[in-house]
Amino acid sequence: MQLSTAPYEERLTAPRSWWLISFLVGVSFALILLPFGTLPMLGGLVGGTAAAAVVASSYGSVRIRVVGGSLIAGEAKIPVTALGEAEVLDPEEARAWRTYKADTRAFLLLRAYIPRALRVEVTDPEDPTPYLYLSTREPERLAEVLKAAREAAA
Repeated sequence: MQLSTAPYEERLTAPRSWWLISFLVGVSFALILLPFGTLPMLGGLVGGTAAAAVVASSYGSVRIRVVGGSLIAGEAKIPVTALGEAEVLDPEEARAWRTYKADTRAFLLLRAYIPRALRVEVTDPEDPTPYLYLSTREPERLAEVLKAAREAAA
């Protein structure tokens, strides 16, 4: 696979507070198992923390990449030639596009803990998806990389 002219990769990791919450879930399990003794309590602490950490890690493992002339967002892979203009959304616009302005046919890669987003038009006439909504911490940079990749592919 050839690399694009301007590679981009972003992992939508969970915020640090979620890791604290994972530990608190472990403490909760430990307190639940406290009446059964010290060993079950420690098992609850370790097991509950580990289970909650796995959930937080898997939810935050989604990646957005531009590589090889394609945009890969989660499980979606779209050639950049099938994409139109990208619109950077501030937190208020992003909220509007994921609520009352949303189209049910759109591809939404949402992460509630990321307030900004990028909306990219899909220009492929055979694709019923009107646009992609991508939660991203760097929407300006992603828009620039997509524009450069489209120009390089054309």
